[in-house]
Amino acid sequence: MTGRPTFAGGVYLVTDTELCGKFGVVETVRVAVAAGVKLVQIRDKMASDSDFYDLVVSTANAVGGRALVLVNDRVEVFLAARSYGAAVHGVHIGQNDMAPLEARRTVGPDALIGLTANTPAHFADVHGLPEGTVDYLGVGVIHPTATKPDHPRPLGVDGFRDLTELSSLPCIAIGGISATDMPLLRDAGAVGAAVVSAICGAPDPRTSTETLVAAWDQ
Repeated sequence: MTGRPTFAGGVYLVTDTELCGKFGVVETVRVAVAAGVKLVQIRDKMASDSDFYDLVVSTANAVGGRALVLVNDRVEVFLAARSYGAAVHGVHIGQNDMAPLEARRTVGPDALIGLTANTPAHFADVHGLPEGTVDYLGVGVIHPTATKPDHPRPLGVDGFRDLTELSSLPCIAIGGISATDMPLLRDAGAVGAAVVSAICGAPDPRTSTETLVAAWDQ
């Protein structure tokens, strides 16, 4: 990897192995990227490290460099996949995962780091970090969502706008987002919108992705 990549904005897919069902994660990601997804976060909290590594490598191979690929939570899996030669571009960490400064020291200067932030205190903590520690913030949930049953109080579009005004970092909205929300979130300052079930749980992931991308671009 030569230089830290940047997310161009738009629709961001977070995978869910169970929701992908008959299509599977790799095929769901492949068709979503072909339909316009620009960034994919591979997430499977139930998989063993070995199985998750295999999933990350297989998915990165299927993407073939046509979108950015991030690894959720497990920094060591990202490092192993990158060492193998897989086209992985960074990690996304939550508030209870590896601390941002430790994550930056571990992954090095050329990897993307995304961080979940959903309260003013989280934003204040990020403001105190050295420049370049974190590349973007994942902010939500926007609406209640079954894919994260322990989610914080929903922000709505207005709450998202209010929080993101506290930081100059790019902010990506997440949580129960539909095509209807896309232009509203973009106008509220989101550089992108992350979805899970809207693609992974869709009867036709390609058509659903095309609908979301068109809504974002309108």
